[in-house]
Amino acid sequence: MEGDFIKINEWLMPLSWLYGLGVKLRNMLFDLEIRKSHSFKTPVISIGNITVGGTGKTPHVEYLIRLLQDNYRVAVLSRGYKRKSSGFVIADNQTTMNDIGDEPFQMKQKFPKVTIAVDKKRVNGINRLTNNDSKKSNIDVVLLDDAFQHRQVKPGINILLVDYHRLIIYDKLLPAGRLREPLKGKDRADIVIVTKCPKDLKPMEYRVITKAMNLYPYQQLFFSTLDYEELQPVFKSGKSAKQEKLANLKDKNILLLTGIASPRQLNVDLKPLVKTITPMTFSDHHNFTHYDVQQLNMAFDNMPSPKCIITTEKDAARLLTTEGLSDEVRQHLFMLPVHISFMQGQEEAFNKHITSYVHNKTRRTNAHKKTEVQKHGQKQAQKQNTGNKDNSRPRTIKFN
Repeated sequence: MEGDFIKINEWLMPLSWLYGLGVKLRNMLFDLEIRKSHSFKTPVISIGNITVGGTGKTPHVEYLIRLLQDNYRVAVLSRGYKRKSSGFVIADNQTTMNDIGDEPFQMKQKFPKVTIAVDKKRVNGINRLTNNDSKKSNIDVVLLDDAFQHRQVKPGINILLVDYHRLIIYDKLLPAGRLREPLKGKDRADIVIVTKCPKDLKPMEYRVITKAMNLYPYQQLFFSTLDYEELQPVFKSGKSAKQEKLANLKDKNILLLTGIASPRQLNVDLKPLVKTITPMTFSDHHNFTHYDVQQLNMAFDNMPSPKCIITTEKDAARLLTTEGLSDEVRQHLFMLPVHISFMQGQEEAFNKHITSYVHNKTRRTNAHKKTEVQKHGQKQAQKQNTGNKDNSRPRTIKFN
């Protein structure tokens, strides 16, 4: 049921009150325009949440990439959490995970033709991507990954993701709960998506959640669920060079290796499909140490056959450069790709809302650029004509 993953530490509520006071003050400064929010001519879509932990941001960003990439030049701008670089970095074929972080690296591997960039300062990142100052952008739309709290940017569409199992209406502020800001923060969203919904969600539950979310008329509410694809080998050599079908796991013992914020749903979804699951859980964005690798090798070696290791795409990005994995682990290590789909037949409405915004905004932006180019051309022509007139005047010769 909704909210079933929520645990509130009541004894920390006084600290949550103090934390909330600071966040309210910060938001008030932006609401009163004492601190500035920047708008952009290029379409900007923000995807984020107001909770700590996974709400499915990356699969939803990837959904938007697939929706837009055939008709528009798409850029994704992320903070690049835990990367070892600094400043603005735009990914190319030689870029490593350490340069841009695990999630941007994952997206670059899946969408090599899409522009992937990272910058802690999102305003600077957008300006760099769109050449906003020079009006010579080759990017049609920017997707901001995990930027709902980054109020220096005022996106054209603000998408708020809410985990079905941890609905924000039942949660509390940090550190007692996992809310990054008070519930009122959801009012900034143009679109709210309740993510990770059970596929058998009943009509009554939709109505209950819709009423409980208490959104404004200008806000749209959608529901999405996770769909799993066939397992893909992390190391594409040897015995694990081909994919493994989920249907073939019913007799296998699985070591579920995760370093994500919310692995519980993945455990629940896989449990009916396999013989046994042994979870090996780390914190979000965890960098696997030599000790972790030793524990992994040992745990897998001690498991009965038939067996394999399943991990997430994000974890796979880090494991690719992790040293010390045994040959057996490398041969039986698979990642589980995931994508989202909308429920209640909402996909068409969502797609239309996004594509209409990008189309209309891009048309206006291109018209503005065309006007600027024409003005520049007219100025250059005027200068040239003025110069020609000056050069064509007869010269006066004086005789002494």
